[in-house]
Amino acid sequence: MTEPGFIPPHGGYRELLSYQKAEVVYDLTFHFCQRFLDRHDRTIDQMVQAARSGKQNIVEGCKASGTSKETEIKLINVARASLEELLVDYQDFLRVRGLRLWDKDSKEAQYVRQLGHMSHVTYETYRAFCETRPAEVVANIALCLVHQTNYLLDQQIRRLEQDFIREGGLRERMTRVRLQQRNKPFNSSG
Repeated sequence: MTEPGFIPPHGGYRELLSYQKAEVVYDLTFHFCQRFLDRHDRTIDQMVQAARSGKQNIVEGCKASGTSKETEIKLINVARASLEELLVDYQDFLRVRGLRLWDKDSKEAQYVRQLGHMSHVTYETYRAFCETRPAEVVANIALCLVHQTNYLLDQQIRRLEQDFIREGGLRERMTRVRLQQRNKPFNSSG
C-alpha cells in the first residue's frame, strides 16, 4: 500500500456545477454575439472573452488546487469577476436598446431556473430558445444563467475558504506528512 502524499487529488472541474453552467454561459454568449451584434462591434470580443474567462479560470483553478489553494481561490474569484462583467454587458445591452429586464421572480425567469435544475444541463437545453427567440429573451436567459453560475461560484469560494481554514495549504500538508513519517516506528525487518 502506498503512503498518501501531500498533493491531494485535484482537477475534476467537469463535475462541478459551476463549470457546467459556465460552459453553457460561454456557448450561449458566443451564439448571442454572432446572432445579435454587428460583427464589427468591439463588445463581441469583450463579452466572449468575459464568458471564456469565467469558464477557463475554473479549469485553471481546479488544476492548480493540488499545489496552491491560494491560486485556486484567486482563480475562482477571477472567474466570478469575469462573469459579473458579462452580467453587466447583458444588462447594458437591454438598457441601451430599451428592452425589458426580467424581474427575478417573473414567470420567464422562474422557467429558466427550472430548466437549470435538470441534470446534465448543456447549451442544448437552451438552444431552441436561443436560436429562435428575439434578443430581449435570449439576453434575459443569459442573465438568469450568469446569476445561477455566480451563485454557484460564491458557494464554491466559501467552501474553499472553509477548507483552507480547516486543512491549510501545501506547506501545512507537507509538514504533516513529514512529521507522520518521522514519528513512525522504525521497521527493522528487511
